[in-house]
Amino acid sequence: MKVAVVGVTGLVGTVMCEVLKERNFPITEFLPVASARSVGKTLAFNGKDYTVIGMEDAVNARPDIAIFSAGGSVSKEWAPRFAEVGTTVIDNSSAWRMDPTKKLVVPEINADILTEDDKIIANPNCSTIQMVVALAPLHKKYNIKRLVISTYQSITGTGVKAVNQYNAEKQGNTAEEMAYHYPIFDNCIPHCDIFLENDYTKEEMKLVHETHKILDDQTIGITSTAVRVPVQGGHSESVNIEFNNAFEVEDVKQLLSETDGVILQDNIEKNEYPMPRFAKNKNEVFVGRIRRDNSTQNAMNLWIVSDNLRKGAATNAIQIAEYLVAQKLVGLSMIKK
Repeated sequence: MKVAVVGVTGLVGTVMCEVLKERNFPITEFLPVASARSVGKTLAFNGKDYTVIGMEDAVNARPDIAIFSAGGSVSKEWAPRFAEVGTTVIDNSSAWRMDPTKKLVVPEINADILTEDDKIIANPNCSTIQMVVALAPLHKKYNIKRLVISTYQSITGTGVKAVNQYNAEKQGNTAEEMAYHYPIFDNCIPHCDIFLENDYTKEEMKLVHETHKILDDQTIGITSTAVRVPVQGGHSESVNIEFNNAFEVEDVKQLLSETDGVILQDNIEKNEYPMPRFAKNKNEVFVGRIRRDNSTQNAMNLWIVSDNLRKGAATNAIQIAEYLVAQKLVGLSMIKK
């Protein structure tokens, strides 16, 4: 199994390597791939040193799987090139998510839609992934009518430049490069990604469109506000859910406690609830503060937290790769041998 990680020197690329190692993904040949400025550098993976290669060399190597985290423009240009030589691409950018010919996959929910013909597979946005992992079983049982979402998103979702800005400001300095229009230390910025013509940000609309696609239901009413906060452990979300069907809070808690990939943290007597501080470096989605919304019928509130670099990006992508291998949808020649 020949595996390439594209964007290997970035925040998410680094975590992808950690997760591949931790989960003992079956790699026989590892290809670290990055932009021209990183080509030739040495990178350690799983106890061995590798030389970072460029995109053309990676395509010529014809990997079985290429896991991309290099930005949308890179994915648009290079993912088809890899696909043409038979590589299955799992892409972490927004480039292919809403393409009707591409699958948008969260393995706990819809991995079964994948086939060996899917050569470019989209990894959803980080804030969408953690939310739908918790919402999918609830939608199946109670049928979601409407979602009102407020996110509290880690600076790591913006990348290294944002972390550097935060660290500089924390030390009382001005960052050499500003990732945001304003200081992020000691601040909250209600502006994630660019503003669109409808006055929502691109991040906010990702939550709308991607949720519809993953849950395969365009009828759910969704509105959102995405906020960047000075946190590094993960994204947090306050989600108000209105169902078409009646529910009992205890039944919801029981259902979530039995959901793959979810850890229920909901004991207010012991002050137990999800927090990014404790979600950091974890692969699960943490759910708590579950309570009925008494202002309207069949509604409730959830608090959902997950490490955006892990389940929100790297872990989800590698879980897709694991599914492909388990179902023998990639590396067929290797498996047959």
